[in-house]
Amino acid sequence: MTLQSVPDLQHRTVLLDEAVDALAIEGVRADGVYLDGTFGRGGHSRKILERLSARGRLIAFDKDPMAIATAQTIADPRFAIVHDSFATLDEALAQHGVTHVDGVLMDLGISSPQVDDAARGFSFRFDGPLDMRMDTTRGVSAAEWLATAEEQTIAKVIREYGEERFALQIAKTIVARRAVEPISTTRQLAALVAQAVKTREKGKDPATRTFQAVRIFVNQELEELEIGLEKAFRQMAQYGRLVVISFHSLEDRIVKQFMASKAHVPQPDRRLPIRAVDLPQPLGKLHSRIKPSDAEVAGNPRARSAVMRSLERTVEAES
Repeated sequence: MTLQSVPDLQHRTVLLDEAVDALAIEGVRADGVYLDGTFGRGGHSRKILERLSARGRLIAFDKDPMAIATAQTIADPRFAIVHDSFATLDEALAQHGVTHVDGVLMDLGISSPQVDDAARGFSFRFDGPLDMRMDTTRGVSAAEWLATAEEQTIAKVIREYGEERFALQIAKTIVARRAVEPISTTRQLAALVAQAVKTREKGKDPATRTFQAVRIFVNQELEELEIGLEKAFRQMAQYGRLVVISFHSLEDRIVKQFMASKAHVPQPDRRLPIRAVDLPQPLGKLHSRIKPSDAEVAGNPRARSAVMRSLERTVEAES
């Protein structure tokens, strides 16, 4: 066993059975094509493969090189891995000769191995380089962005993506400090936030919201989510399922609003002479929202904020 394999063993896939059950992979649907938008350490992908028939296919996506390395150990001809964001799924499907898919699963957020690896810079609990990139092979790190961004931009990111009411004070502190020395480690950033935040939330480190905000911004997580949801639904075959697990309110709000927009359509004035058959029909059907059980949360505290939503496409996809 190598040291690199240890974090994989520490990761617990949230809502594993519930999410794969929601894809409804059974009967002829087991012959279909499915997407795992966030491979992570492969918990959902492996469970999907167990349920597919010999004719089924699974295409997974991930930006993290470590996740890609794990995926490449899966020796299954039905499986393919794409080193990119699920926001590029239409291009990837075209390259694989796929026109429509029968189900898409997105498990958002970051995995335990990413959080627990100090070298990735996601957590204020460990001192390490202030990186925060999901894909360490491309893009701008958190340290690089904080070194050049304007004060108002930093404040806006922390306020909007972290829902932090002390965003301006934190931004001012960061800009003042970087004039003296580079902010290059997680410990430096956490200390600056603690200095700027005057009142603390019970049971929460003052750096929590800022680290979340910078991570979301650096990785363009919300923008990619909006793009990925639209592309996934557009590629969905009739009766296909879109299943999304989110871990904070910003993600969940986007998912909730997107799914509601497909499951409901504006109705015309009832006084107008329109036949029922001519009324606009929704494109999808919502399924029950699911949260982890008390038992799962007890065994995996990081699951406590998870929310799973699913949507079934009820009309034929565009050709």
